[in-house]
Amino acid sequence: MNEFRIAAIPADGIGREVVAAGRAVLDALQAEGRFALAWEEFPWGSDYYAEHGVMMPEDGLSVLEGFDAIYFGAVGWPTVPDHVSLWGLRLRICQGFDQWANVRPVHFLPGVVSPLRKADDTELDWVVVRENSEGEYAGIGGRNLASRGEGGEVAIQSALFTEVGCERIMRFAFELARTRTRRKVSSVTKSNAQQYGMVLWDDVFRRVAADYPDVETESVLVDAMAAKFVLRPEDLSVVVASNLNADILSDLGSALAGSLGLAASANLNPERRFPSMFEPVHGSAPDIAGQDAANPVGAIGSAALMLAHLGLADEAARIEQAVERATAQGGRTRDVGGSATTDEVTAAVIANL
Repeated sequence: MNEFRIAAIPADGIGREVVAAGRAVLDALQAEGRFALAWEEFPWGSDYYAEHGVMMPEDGLSVLEGFDAIYFGAVGWPTVPDHVSLWGLRLRICQGFDQWANVRPVHFLPGVVSPLRKADDTELDWVVVRENSEGEYAGIGGRNLASRGEGGEVAIQSALFTEVGCERIMRFAFELARTRTRRKVSSVTKSNAQQYGMVLWDDVFRRVAADYPDVETESVLVDAMAAKFVLRPEDLSVVVASNLNADILSDLGSALAGSLGLAASANLNPERRFPSMFEPVHGSAPDIAGQDAANPVGAIGSAALMLAHLGLADEAARIEQAVERATAQGGRTRDVGGSATTDEVTAAVIANL
């Protein structure tokens, strides 16, 4: 039997509720005896910040390094500035563990109404691959010249693009495309206006694509790709983009599928030098926290991605199929037009395992 150590970080708001839901599904599946998960939960997040002045302890990465995977909830609370909560916990883990490949599937579930009319009669299914270690979120820059007085401060935010960073995320996308029914990679930039970093991205993409003659390719500007998500989504398979562009596009894809609450994601260190982290895409949603109203599907889907990463592909597929059956049967929270609670959707998924 495969045994794995999993670090759970529910963090803030509905993150606590959806992590509990995902753990319940995983625990129900592991009860069959084919694998075992040893959980350890960490109380890091905005409450921890209120008490200690930091989102996680100084040795937090050293503590997490010994785990096989990290299962994350959501970060952010009105009492903590967003850049403090994000950089102090989630991005600290992603960058500290070089989780450079962020995978965000866009999956249309039965019973969930999409705002796209095309989804009614067209099979739509694509995945956004996001460069997760540099680009626009590299954290390079600063604020200066405040001494000039009111209105005189200057802020500089630099995007970082390296050949190594571009090439490894593109090869990851091409390898993923080879596993899909349609072998196609769409590269997204804004290289007409950003003539240095994103032109480098385009150059590397052309070079890498030459090594994959069996995979169809296209290069699309980000504004045109946003339109394509809406107008021609059937033409998408694997979309690879920089940190910011993929972040925005993947949220658009999830909204087109029905709700951000449905969206799963994986922050991967593909070389497995460090543990990878799995989390729903949605935020901490303070407005519905504690109301048993959060959609657990994104967190449950992230749990499936975690099992697949751990080599349990069959078990991951069972979770995905159970979610599809549950939503088809009416197990839907109010964000996707239903009336079920978090606990009720979770129970429906478990019943369908």
